[in-house]
Amino acid sequence: MRDQAESLRMKLLEEQGGLGKAIAIVSGKGGVGKSNFCMNFALQLTKQDKKVVILDMDIGMGNIHILIGESATYNLGDYLSGEQPLQNVIFEAPYGMDYISGGSGMTSVLQWDESMFSRLIEAFDELLKNYDYILFDMGAGATNWSLDLLMSIDDVIVITTAEPTAITDAYSMMKYIHLKDSSKSYYLICNRALSKQEGEETTARLKLAMTRFLEKDIQILGTLPEDLAVRQAVREQVPFVISHPNAPVTKALRLLVLRFLEQPVEEQQIRQQPTTFLSKLRSIFSKGRD
Repeated sequence: MRDQAESLRMKLLEEQGGLGKAIAIVSGKGGVGKSNFCMNFALQLTKQDKKVVILDMDIGMGNIHILIGESATYNLGDYLSGEQPLQNVIFEAPYGMDYISGGSGMTSVLQWDESMFSRLIEAFDELLKNYDYILFDMGAGATNWSLDLLMSIDDVIVITTAEPTAITDAYSMMKYIHLKDSSKSYYLICNRALSKQEGEETTARLKLAMTRFLEKDIQILGTLPEDLAVRQAVREQVPFVISHPNAPVTKALRLLVLRFLEQPVEEQQIRQQPTTFLSKLRSIFSKGRD
C-alpha cells in the first residue's frame, strides 16, 4: 500500500503530465562540441540514477546516433506524421540513455496541422512521465522550428569555447532568447579550454556581459578541458565517459554534473515545470492559429 507521499506524487503525475524536466542545450555556432557534450552529459546523469532521453533537434545534421555507432531507423517526424508509434522512434543506446532523432521537414510548429501538434503534446507528456530529463540537442544557431520549441523550455545549457567568435555567438544566442522570454534560466559551460584559467575567464566574461547589458544573472557550471580522449572516443564511436573513464575531461564532466544536480530547486518549481513546458507549447501553437 502506497504511503501518503507516494500517493501525492502519483496524483501530481496524473494532474501535470509527469515530473520530468525539459532542458535545451544550445550553442551560438557549430564546432564547439555541443552534441558530444550532450551525449556524455546524459550518460553521466544516468550514472547518478537519472533516466534520460535526448531529442536530437539538429535537423538534417543530427549526429547523436553516429557518435555512439548506432543508426536511427525512424525519427520524430515519422511519429508526428502518424506513420510510427512513439515507442518505435525511441532508441536505446547501449550505455543506458535513450534518444530520438529529430528528422527533416520540421520547419516550424506554427506550420503544422492540429493532429501533428496534438501528437507532439502527447509525446512530450509521455516522456515527462517516463524520464527525469529530456535533453534537447538544439543544433547550432537557430531555425524556426528550434526557436519555436526553445521558447517553451525553461532551462537552457549554453556551450561555448574560448574562441572570440564562439563567445560572441553564445552571447547573441542568449540575448535573442532573453529578449523573447526573460524568465529562462541559463547554465554556462566553457568546453575545450586549454587551461582552467582560460575556461573561468571565458565564462566570467559572458556572465558579466549578461548582467551588465541585460540585467540577467546566469549560472556557471564549469569548464571542460581540451582532451585527446574526446577525439579518440569520437573515432571509436564510444562516449568518452565510457571509453576513457579516468581522462581529465571525464573527471571534469563528473564534477560538472554533480554541480548541476546540486542546484537548489524550489518544490513549487518542480511541481509546475512540466505544466509550464506543455502549456507554453500549446500557447505557441494557439498564437499561430489566431
